[in-house]
Amino acid sequence: MPVGRRPRPELLALPPDQLPSLAELFTFMRDAELRFDTLRMRIEERTLTTRGDQLVAVELALRHPKDARVTTTEPGRGTAGNYEIWISDGETVRTYSAPHKLGTERPVRRPVQGVSGPEASDLPGTSRVYVPLTALPTETLPDTFVHPAGYCQNVLSTGECRVVGLGDIAGRETVVVECDHPRTIEMAADRPDFLIRVNVDRADGVILRLEESIGAIVTRDARVAEYAPDARLAPSTFDFTFPTGTTMLY
Repeated sequence: MPVGRRPRPELLALPPDQLPSLAELFTFMRDAELRFDTLRMRIEERTLTTRGDQLVAVELALRHPKDARVTTTEPGRGTAGNYEIWISDGETVRTYSAPHKLGTERPVRRPVQGVSGPEASDLPGTSRVYVPLTALPTETLPDTFVHPAGYCQNVLSTGECRVVGLGDIAGRETVVVECDHPRTIEMAADRPDFLIRVNVDRADGVILRLEESIGAIVTRDARVAEYAPDARLAPSTFDFTFPTGTTMLY
């Protein structure tokens, strides 16, 4: 691959005149991050908890390869000191929690060898691990939305999954997928009436909405409020200095 050029996705586009099969859609989603050079995204997640409805906002800025910044806030708590930051240049990860004034700085965790890339070509697809072009914090909504390969492989494919139609999120056309009772979930939701519904951007393959419900009750609704692929990012977007008084954990 020429220096400075990202890999090409296996599927350039979904069928324009019909709904894709699950196999086509999952392959298309796997390469979602390869369809833009920069990305600005805002996700708003509403969950139903014992404390009532809770809203968390997550802002992502990404620049291939390797630069990423994720800022998480709870709008209901106001803005002063109410944020957490995760920022990486592909070599070092820094985190900062403003409410606790705690910081960390550590090398990027190296991926497990032998389960991805050319050396894993003999493994079945379910045993391969997707290695992102630009890493994001694992097991978070930005990682799930921008790198949906693992979510398709480890969650959606473990239940009764189907393409049900088209939708619209943030002004973009989406393909809607439903999954009944996936097996790879938290035990708290291990019920036969557990349902996941996702909206997949038809042009890029990223997830734009993730909805979880038990029976008729929606317990989690995470949707993209802003989606700007190939956005112009300020030169200082990925600059960060720990504030005075930060306690470094490691």
